[in-house]
Amino acid sequence: MSSPTARLLAAAAAAATATLVAGAPARAAEATPDANLFAPLATCYGGAVRSYFQTGGYGGQAGTYRTTSRCRDINVRNASAYGTEACVIFVDKTSACNYWTYLPANSGWITVATNVRDGVNFRVRFDNLRYEYEPLVAYHAF
Repeated sequence: MSSPTARLLAAAAAAATATLVAGAPARAAEATPDANLFAPLATCYGGAVRSYFQTGGYGGQAGTYRTTSRCRDINVRNASAYGTEACVIFVDKTSACNYWTYLPANSGWITVATNVRDGVNFRVRFDNLRYEYEPLVAYHAF
């Protein structure tokens, strides 16, 4: 014979399980002003392009790329074991860098040029002595 306590626990467990299975009716989530706060970032970085430079180099250039409406800025992420410097060259206007930006090893996304119009041709130049031991791998979102 089972004890009254065991029967009570079994009944409570059955009731809890029935509530979880049946549940409350589904409701649509309420819209909030920042409900989709990260959607522009996901869209921007979703079109990222990878560049790879062999071990033993001093740096190099990636591109030519053309800016799109996907991102307002040109962003670079260093996926290498060493930090590096990066700059943007707007090839239709100049062969010089805009300015050098330091990208730490295994960095997150870092903006290397801001508020760039759509349809602008550019290259990303890298300069580093350290990846003489490791290859340089970077991603570009524009």
